Amino acid sequence: MFRMPSTPRKAWQQKAKEFGFTFHSMYGEPYWDESAYYQFTLKQIEDDLEAPTQALHDMCLAVVDEVCKSEALLEQFRIPETFWQPIADSWRRQDPSLYSRLDFAYDGKNPAKLYENNADTPTSLYESGFWQWLWLQDLVDANQLSRQSDQFNSLQEKLIHRMREISRHYGIDHLHFACCQDTIEDRGTVQYLQDCAAEAGLKTPFVFIEDIGIGESGRYTDMQNNEIETLFKLYPWEFMQREEFAEHLIDSATNWIEPLWKSILSNKALMPMLWKKFTGHPNLLPAYFDHELHLSNETKLVKKPIFSREGANISILEAGKTVLAADGPYGEEGFIYQAYSPLPRFDQNYTLIGSWLVDNQAAGISVREDTSLITQDMSRYLPHIILG
Repeated sequence: MFRMPSTPRKAWQQKAKEFGFTFHSMYGEPYWDESAYYQFTLKQIEDDLEAPTQALHDMCLAVVDEVCKSEALLEQFRIPETFWQPIADSWRRQDPSLYSRLDFAYDGKNPAKLYENNADTPTSLYESGFWQWLWLQDLVDANQLSRQSDQFNSLQEKLIHRMREISRHYGIDHLHFACCQDTIEDRGTVQYLQDCAAEAGLKTPFVFIEDIGIGESGRYTDMQNNEIETLFKLYPWEFMQREEFAEHLIDSATNWIEPLWKSILSNKALMPMLWKKFTGHPNLLPAYFDHELHLSNETKLVKKPIFSREGANISILEAGKTVLAADGPYGEEGFIYQAYSPLPRFDQNYTLIGSWLVDNQAAGISVREDTSLITQDMSRYLPHIILG
């Protein structure tokens, strides 16, 4: 695994504009960075990332099955009691999921270590599935990269295929999409998914989360008062379950993507549950709930809110004292603690690997880097290749 310097494409910003990649820079800072790329061997991809992704996903699903059957665990996951049975029903029905992303610390030599499972609202999908692939094609065509260069990236074809499967499952010919207003990256992610759904033959109406209403029938409606039969929402379940119209979620008869059972899979409480169930697994870090900290022999820990986004409110503790912390609005529901395993450093940058799944299949990777140990929403995105 190497970080390789690279010459950015001429006028790539104009090309990004033409392809709708409007968030390549945000708040005056670069987000997409093609001044370098990460190079992997095929063995590293297949043995160290793809295979563990599949295995860990299966382990995560085993935890979901266990939590669904236990009121005590559902409470420990801080899920409102009103949703315990609906979540269990959603899992029992095997309501179809679309995609998720596992975040790893990986240095190219040692086993990848799972940081968390972004199973409900992962972003950076467009740049992973489409834009970095276009970058690879451009550099190969310009002879800047070897024609043997490849990329671990089947995201787009798998997303389109999965959209077709979901449409058949629910017997639908259209799928609503939603995200919050004033979120450029979220809107870009949703637009990309709309394009994939259209390629799958679906109609793809869009509505902002803030504009979703309740019709006389008790069903959710869009701005044209059309009932929302099936909705992809880039909006967290833990928010939805606590808001004013949460009471309508259960009886609305809306099909949700991601489904309700992903409330468990996207929850940081998943990490100590994985460690208890699969103690010692080479791709897991020791992790504990508050009341289990006496079981830890770790001198350095990472403290994570049970609910948090984009690295917010994460802190690093050494001998019980905070040595690094990220601000944010999360933590009210409690925290979990994970053994400290720092991100590898390449040319003064700390590197995080995101490993994507579509349904239950590993589908590609993304690479984010930052000068800080804590990866956040503005951490840079760099492309990758497979060579050798």
